[in-house]
Amino acid sequence: MVNDTTRLLGLDGLVVERVELDATGVPVVDLSTGCEQARCCPKCGQPAGQVKQRTTTRPRDLPVAGRPVRLRWRKRRWYCPTPACPPQSFTEQVAQVPARARLTLRLRQAAGAAVADAGRTIVQSARDHGVSWPVVADAFTTHATAVLPDEPEPVAVLGIDEVRRGKPHWIWDAQAGSWTVTADRWHVGFCDLSGGQGLLAQVEGRTTAAVTGWLAARPPAWREQIQAVAIDMCTVVKAAIRQVLPHALLVVDHFHIVRLANRAVTEVRRRVTLTQRGRRGRCTDPEWRMRNRLTRSAARMPGKHVDRLVDTLETLPTTIGAPILTAWNAKEDLLDLLATARTHPDREHVHRLLHRFYNRCAATDLPELHRLATTIETWWPQIHAFLTTGITKRRLRRNQPRHQDRRPRRLRLPQPRKPAPTHPHRDHPTPPRTPQPRLTSKSPDVGDGLLDCNVGEICYSRDLNNTDYQKHFWEAGWHTSYTFTNVHTGAGGQGSVRDGADQLRNRDTKCTVRVVDDHGILPDQWFDVLNDGRWWVLGGGTRNENDRHERIKCG
Repeated sequence: MVNDTTRLLGLDGLVVERVELDATGVPVVDLSTGCEQARCCPKCGQPAGQVKQRTTTRPRDLPVAGRPVRLRWRKRRWYCPTPACPPQSFTEQVAQVPARARLTLRLRQAAGAAVADAGRTIVQSARDHGVSWPVVADAFTTHATAVLPDEPEPVAVLGIDEVRRGKPHWIWDAQAGSWTVTADRWHVGFCDLSGGQGLLAQVEGRTTAAVTGWLAARPPAWREQIQAVAIDMCTVVKAAIRQVLPHALLVVDHFHIVRLANRAVTEVRRRVTLTQRGRRGRCTDPEWRMRNRLTRSAARMPGKHVDRLVDTLETLPTTIGAPILTAWNAKEDLLDLLATARTHPDREHVHRLLHRFYNRCAATDLPELHRLATTIETWWPQIHAFLTTGITKRRLRRNQPRHQDRRPRRLRLPQPRKPAPTHPHRDHPTPPRTPQPRLTSKSPDVGDGLLDCNVGEICYSRDLNNTDYQKHFWEAGWHTSYTFTNVHTGAGGQGSVRDGADQLRNRDTKCTVRVVDDHGILPDQWFDVLNDGRWWVLGGGTRNENDRHERIKCG
């Protein structure tokens, strides 16, 4: 008989007999079988009529009304009525509590959904549900298998990157007389960079066979639609792409290029300190105290910090400061070259910046810079493809786990580097250091924090012939996650700026503003607005597709 307590518990096929509290105050729910189908043999399907024995099982379940509960199911073991049936006996089971199950089905589903839908880690979900790591991992796999399609949708831009996953496992192969890897510590991830599918797959191993195996398993029509592939500077992945996707454009992510440049600067600093001081760097060494600023971009540092960095290196002994300053300038030359991405640079300007970087590396005897220049020369076709398309693997890196740092990270919008006057301590231009006000998440805009469109701001309006809803920007940037603000009441969230602006007012004192539609691999359209202070109606496709804006023709 089904009672109210049974309905509250919600385990189909089980009936609540009584509820009592244990010594710690946790409810203990005694259950009995209330489904006649439970007495049918799971192999032959015949209903049993003879009881062999009774047994008690204690499956774990989700909390009920916010309180943890302990289930105690007294069930029967039956003799199978079919003599030829392999299982001579069987115990009762229901959909929520299968045979030999220690957890209810809904507890497994909740643990897997917490990882897949709520964004929790496996460790956090296991701790919240009181189960082990392997249980949550299996539950997540079951949940993902049920919701993911058998084949991913076609993608135009594919991202491939490797990620380290724990430690490798080995077994001894007696026939070969050597150890064999059974679990590789490196995995390769595939991500959709042009659509919204996110992570497509993750295969074990960092080999050409691992990459080609997954790509070859996709249909030929799916592979033919891939136009570009973003990778890091890994020859294994490069060989695999050339083998399976010979028609695709290979693009190197600039993240790895910047990391190589910073590594070269760090190696120069460490080698010079070790050879000149006879020891490793200490906190008393000026170059050691500047180690973090050496790896930062000069475009993202205030002018006084750049001056202090250069002055510190120039006051050091020539054998220490000169090599480090040369390596830092070479790194900044490379960053200036990479900053031309997404700005539609002409071929002459790109080759002038590349020639300047090569000349600086060739004019020195630092082996670190020679190695960096050789790497850039080897991968230049793929680097030039990045400058042309602006494709990065940022979306793929977001899907990679951060084992050592689980703190929430703020979203940083990409800021294109802009030409600026020549810095007194450098022989080529660096971006200007425009002072910006201190803004908070409650500021009405990302300009000066005021509701009016003031001098120096780039102002968008939502509606034609109506400027009640605006959004102001202080610098160039992307429109993702920004919404319009009512300039009369200060209320935000009045529609998305991205793909929602109809008018633009450029109050910049020097530059023309270019509104760009980045809809595909290459920017589709753009619209230039002069700094004349009046409202311009956005033309062409930028009225419906305005993804970002940048400053051009600054004079």
